Amino acid sequence: MKTTAQIKKNYQLIKLQKLVIVSLLIGFLSALLGISLKKMTEYYEEIFFHQATVNPFFYILFPVFGLSVIYFLRQYLFKKKENKGIKEIFESTNSKTKNLPSYKIPSHTINGLLTVIFGGSTGIEVSTVVATATIGSVAQQKENIFRQYKTELICAGIAAGITALFSSPIAGILFALEVISRKVTRAFVISNLIAVSIAFGLLTLLKEAPLFSVTITTWHLRAIPYFILLGILAGINSVYLTKCVLFFKSQFAKISTHYYKIIIGSIILSISLFIFPQLYGEGYHAIKGIMNANNEIPLTFTLGFTFLSILLLKPIVTSITLVSGGDGGVFAPSLFIGAFLGLLFALLLNTFFDSQIIPVNFMVIGMAAVLSASIHAPFTAIFLVCGLTNNYTLFFPILAACLISKYTAKMIYPNTVYTFVPSI
Repeated sequence: MKTTAQIKKNYQLIKLQKLVIVSLLIGFLSALLGISLKKMTEYYEEIFFHQATVNPFFYILFPVFGLSVIYFLRQYLFKKKENKGIKEIFESTNSKTKNLPSYKIPSHTINGLLTVIFGGSTGIEVSTVVATATIGSVAQQKENIFRQYKTELICAGIAAGITALFSSPIAGILFALEVISRKVTRAFVISNLIAVSIAFGLLTLLKEAPLFSVTITTWHLRAIPYFILLGILAGINSVYLTKCVLFFKSQFAKISTHYYKIIIGSIILSISLFIFPQLYGEGYHAIKGIMNANNEIPLTFTLGFTFLSILLLKPIVTSITLVSGGDGGVFAPSLFIGAFLGLLFALLLNTFFDSQIIPVNFMVIGMAAVLSASIHAPFTAIFLVCGLTNNYTLFFPILAACLISKYTAKMIYPNTVYTFVPSI
């Protein structure tokens, strides 16, 4: 009996050791992929966007070129397979036999990069999530001992990827938990903690700075009603974003010739970018611009109309980008919408009600609130946005706004773009 117990103990120890080793490897590779993709996207997006601002003709050329290249890559390099985004991960984790094929790593990485740098109005976050999930999926296929940890290892890759993009290990783990796994096991805790630790360690070694450099020093209790109202508005805007994506997806599905989708999508995208360059790519350049100038912006009719137009148009051009063949998701668009919504809301209150509120605070809270409602993951949104700004001063206002926005969105429409299942 003692011998049997000892054998079982040794076997469990071996399993734990192997789990630790594979989690280290997944964390390193996923973080390396996430950081590399982020750096390449930032570098080339800045170059191409600058060229387009100098010569607006590129607003017409870039979208059709980028979507066309992605189409030909899918046709001739990636086995004519469409990228389904995070739904691919759900299909894998919900099945014992279905795994994410290894070509998803280069497919999502390359297509995500091309989509954004050539003006596609989305972000690389979902591309990174699927690519890093595939790293975890491939790793669990290498040994039979890992098969029972399939979901945990996929989540480890995702958590490390999110950490690499947003400099927040907590957001990485919470996203893997809230959106993908939805349950905590011992293996989940071990593998994900190791993976995000490696990712964050790599970020520290590389001295990665926060994406948004903002100064947030305080917030006032008298602003609580405004935070609540912003949460409600964020929930409504997130439903608009979700509905746009689902509507255009259903409409473009009726077009049988894929190149017609590219042409139609490119025309809409080009016109939109020509009128509102803020919609180019991830839009982080526009967020940084208004963050740096928010205290100096007087609200005029022209500015208010511009902001409102951007809020209405962003979900449409994001949807068009995705249904035309672009690779991406709703992470970056949600942050973009939230920043512009928060600033417009604050300027309206200050201009017409002399509220004397701090615009940058509402931008940051708006980013988190719209993201929370778009993916139904409030705690991910909280730590992700706090990680983006490297500041936790607004933790409690963000918490309130994120919970309110999520439940507002769920009351209006229960699905996200990840959970919606079309009726047959």
